[in-house]
Order: sequence, then C-alpha cells, then structure tokens
Amino acid sequence: MRLGIDASNLSRGGGVTHLVEFLESSRPSNYQVEQVIVWGSKSTLGKIKDKEWLLKVNLPVLEKALPYRIYWQSFGLEKELRARGCDALFVPGGTVWSNFSPTITMCRNMLPFQTIELKRYGFSLHTLKFRFLRIIQKRSFKKAEGLIYLNEFAKKNVSEIVGKPKFFSAVIPHGINARFKGIIRPNKKISRYSEVNPFKILYVSIVDVYKHQWGLVRAVEILRAKGFPLELILVGPSYPPALKKLEKSIEDSDPSRQFVKYMGAVSYEELHKIYSEANLNVFASSCENMPNILLEAMASGLPIACSNKGPMPEILKDGGLYFDPENPLDIAKTIEQYLLSPSLRDEKAYKSFNEVNNYSWEKCADETWAFINKVATTNPVEARNLNE
Repeated sequence: MRLGIDASNLSRGGGVTHLVEFLESSRPSNYQVEQVIVWGSKSTLGKIKDKEWLLKVNLPVLEKALPYRIYWQSFGLEKELRARGCDALFVPGGTVWSNFSPTITMCRNMLPFQTIELKRYGFSLHTLKFRFLRIIQKRSFKKAEGLIYLNEFAKKNVSEIVGKPKFFSAVIPHGINARFKGIIRPNKKISRYSEVNPFKILYVSIVDVYKHQWGLVRAVEILRAKGFPLELILVGPSYPPALKKLEKSIEDSDPSRQFVKYMGAVSYEELHKIYSEANLNVFASSCENMPNILLEAMASGLPIACSNKGPMPEILKDGGLYFDPENPLDIAKTIEQYLLSPSLRDEKAYKSFNEVNNYSWEKCADETWAFINKVATTNPVEARNLNE
C-alpha cells in the first residue's frame, strides 16, 4: 500500500508536532505500507526526518496563499495521488477538499464546535474564521471514510453536531516526547520558600480568550495577600486582545512586576527546561481537544492544578486538583490546598507521572497505522454495512 499525506495546511503548532512525531515513530512496513508520500510547505517538510520509505514533496503552489492551496487541494491533489499510485489519503489537518477515496482525517480543534467558547471572541475575524471552519470541517468529517478523534470528550461533543462518519471512527490520543520526562522532586513545606526563593507556579499556553491567565494572576494575588511567597511564570505566544486583558490584570494585581513574569513565546525545544524549574503547574484552559501541554506537565513530575472543563479530567484523571477556570477564588482555593500539603503535592505528582505512561508517540503511530489500514482495506459495501 502507498499512503499519501496532505500536510499542505499544517504550518505550526500541534498539527506539525503531531505529524513530525507520528512519522518519526512509524513502522509502516508492519502494516503492509511500502511508501508514504507527504505534500507540504518547505518549512513543514524541513522538520520531518528523512526515511527510506518516505518521500517529501513540495510544489510551488504550496508556498502560496490559502486560496491557491485550497484550489490545489480541490483539484490538484487527487491527480498527484493517482499519478503516484496512492491507495489512501491521510489528512491530519482535518479539512478535506479532494474527492479521493478512501480518505482518513482528524478532528483537531474544538473551538469551531463549542459555541459558548466562540462567544468570547465577540464579533471578530476569529469568530468568522471558526464558524467557517465548523462548516467545512463538518463537511470533511462526513465526507471522509475514516475519522480520528483525540479523546472521548471530543468524540461525544463533535459527533452530536456532525453525526456518524461515512464509515469508521477511532479515538487515538497524541503522545509525549521523551525529553519532557522529568523526575519527581521532593516537595518541601511552604515555609521553606521566601521572597528571595519563591514557590514558582508555571502556566504554559498561548494567551487567548479561553485560557484565563488573568484569573490565575488574580488568584496568585489573593494567595500572596495571605502571606504565601509565590512567583507566577506565564509562557506562551499571544492573541493581541487577550494579551491586552492579561496586561491589564498584571497592572491591577502586580503593577511593580514583583511576582508575575510573562516570558512570551519560548521555543518548543526549550520548554522542558522551563518545567524543570517550577514547583507547581497550572492549566486553566476552558476549551481543548488534546491538551499536549497538560501531558508535558504530567511528564515533568510537577503537581498539577487543572481546569475542570473539556477533556482535562479525562486526561489527568485523579492526578491533579481541579478548579473552575473562570473563578479566581476557586483557583486560589485549589492552589492553597497544594501549598499547605507537600504530601498532597507528592501524591498527585506521582499519579499524573504514572498516568502519562499511557501516552506515547509509538502507541499513537501504531494505532493510527492500524486504523488507516482498516479503512483502506475494508470493502466499501462491507464498511457501510458495519456502520449501519
């Protein structure tokens, strides 16, 4: 079998990370696959390691603006697939434009399917973009012969809107890079910390309207007023309107920038070092599909205070303490439980550290190949009967 992969709409973030790690961990010969052909931009293809069985194809049109790439996906991709003898198409970006069959795609983004989260953007280009994405991804999911969800939460919520896929669906979570695997350091009493040597709280995530960094800033201010020597470290790029809201919250809570440190974007290759220097990880997002950052925190050996929204409880299970991400008092109360109990920090860190062992790129790759093979080799009539 020959598999074509359309990576033409993957340029950064989790989509590229997934593709790179998936291919690096793949053993396609185990699934009777002789060659994999990936179409993408020079930037994306440059991040993928060379393999004997892998052919990377860059075309001039794939370096052009979105309308040109959509036109190519709609009319040029199918010709490329047939010319190179491909038996199936994998579209990890989620949006299917070609009529090639069989096609396997992925549900990667929950924002288009959660109206309450979209309302946070108000009337904006972001809102229009995600509403358009909902329309085309709903069409894509119904069109594809195979659909991969990243967790049960996404499957339940998206399938209620989209309905059943054409033939098959599967839940296949992402993995975690081994370099994030840290150690669980002994947790000390809060009295061992001071303004000179503060207890460091870390939140890694893009600053966006559904990430609620401002609520965490307020929560840390509340705890510092109680005498806890805390420092808050925020890491991640930003969406301008949300950054403005964060900057205002910092100005209100910490005008002298004494305890809030916003580092901006940090290279993905350097993130594991940031985790190793923290004492507690907080994840306050209210909308996620596969929260890779949460997996990274779990692997780092840190105790975790986490949002109770979305798939987070499904991923973290009893390896953390949960809070309402829109309630600073609840965030503060949850963090305070950790501050007062080193043994609780130890307990939750061990549980999340062990739980993350269920997530690996090797497992993700093997399950993805098994699913692709199933979709590609099942007779359409039989598949239709199985799905009814």
